[in-house]
Amino acid sequence: MGKVAAGVAAAVAAAACAVAGVVVGRRVRSRRKWKRVVGVLRELEEACETPVGRLRQVVDAMAVEMHAGLASEGGSKLKMLLTFVDHLPTGSEIGTYYALDLGGTNFRVLRVQLGGRRSSILSQDVERRPIPRHLMTSTSEDLFDFIASTLKQFVEKEESGSEPSSVRARELGLTFSFPVKQLSIRSGILIKWTKGFAIEDMVGEEVVGLLEAALIRRGLYMRVAVLVNDTAGTLALGHYDDADTVAAVIIGTGTNACYLERADAIIKCQGLLTTSGCMVVNMEWGNFWSSHLPRTSYDIDLDLESPNPNDQGFEKLISGMYLGDIVRRVILRMSQDSDIFGPVSSRLSIPFILQTPLLAAMHEDDSPELKEVDKILKETLEISEVSLKVRKLVVRICDVVTRRAARLAAAGIVGILKKIGRDGSGGITGGRSRSDVKMRRTVVAIEGGLYTSYTMFREYLHEALNEILGEDVAQHVILKVTEDGSGIGGALLAAAYSSGGVDNVQLL
Repeated sequence: MGKVAAGVAAAVAAAACAVAGVVVGRRVRSRRKWKRVVGVLRELEEACETPVGRLRQVVDAMAVEMHAGLASEGGSKLKMLLTFVDHLPTGSEIGTYYALDLGGTNFRVLRVQLGGRRSSILSQDVERRPIPRHLMTSTSEDLFDFIASTLKQFVEKEESGSEPSSVRARELGLTFSFPVKQLSIRSGILIKWTKGFAIEDMVGEEVVGLLEAALIRRGLYMRVAVLVNDTAGTLALGHYDDADTVAAVIIGTGTNACYLERADAIIKCQGLLTTSGCMVVNMEWGNFWSSHLPRTSYDIDLDLESPNPNDQGFEKLISGMYLGDIVRRVILRMSQDSDIFGPVSSRLSIPFILQTPLLAAMHEDDSPELKEVDKILKETLEISEVSLKVRKLVVRICDVVTRRAARLAAAGIVGILKKIGRDGSGGITGGRSRSDVKMRRTVVAIEGGLYTSYTMFREYLHEALNEILGEDVAQHVILKVTEDGSGIGGALLAAAYSSGGVDNVQLL
């Protein structure tokens, strides 16, 4: 019996050793897998680094590209388009004005009543209508007849009961967010369609003339006073509220910026005469690029697989359209390199399945167990049963990608301020502030859900502004949120340009 007991004991010991060996082996393999994942994270962090020195290089590059884009057509990745807006609403505007905002598969019509004082909008009415899909590929006459009919119904409904004298001369601001070659404040030629539109007979045609012809066919007397894009509308609304507003930035699904430039600085249009000596320039800054911009392998792959490779490089780093997909690509890489997310989910291979609002929700999840992160991983990416440690890893990925985007957006804003002498540097390359340069109060109107709805993005942007400018200068720079620049801003510009249809800009 003693020998049997000894044999059993030996077998048990051997089994225990084997089990221990398996456990230790698993732990070693687990550590190796986690080490690989951490390596991917460290690689991402290093590639996305935006120290203040690098941000100042981006600032300088933005200012240089702005100069180049103003000097000659095609001289820069920044188009620096003339808007022919040479003066902005001042608050003296009074009366009722209309706006038509056409920039996607829906359009809006607005009616705004102005009270003759700065920031004095007495009332506003708005109606949103979808554009039937068949009209997006029909004819220009069909499209504008539909829009004109909707506008007529809106006008008749809103003006019912008004005295005829008060509605005799109607002025409309048209916000048309498609690529247009602007010819004057109230005319422009459509270059190409985007966003699913494909109306062939309209390409190369003058937009305002087509709309006004449709209004006449529908028996609606309304003059299109201005043709603008959404950034110019945002600047107009910002300036209407605050006279110190000199630029406007939209950071949402897409991104763009415009600002008020001296007419004599627009070298590519020699002989440009404006009554104010200034002109709003539409930068199309989404296409900005510089070797100083931090770029990862995920950004390169995203760009190559996009419908517009080597285009809109800045937009692909900072706008809401792309941030969620960058995070998806990082999680996919980690999932392929280890099993910390379980079997590789097929949904991780679907482009843009992880949209930026979901990224924001995970990033800002403050629950102890990160329940929102867990929910989004399960419901959107079909990744289940991941540990809290892994959920924290996902939050960190969101943080790295978002922080880079916000800090680069801040550098872009300072680049504009540098170009117009509002960054406190006195023209010194590198963004160093000078104590002998007196800073004027400077307001930048800002719009777009990425900034207004994503708290961490907004905080990182403000943090970077302070770092780049220094606190003494940054206290004079105010980012002021506007709401509906593309709509209300269009009506305000119609009011500003309603005096007899005089065009104040001449190209000699």
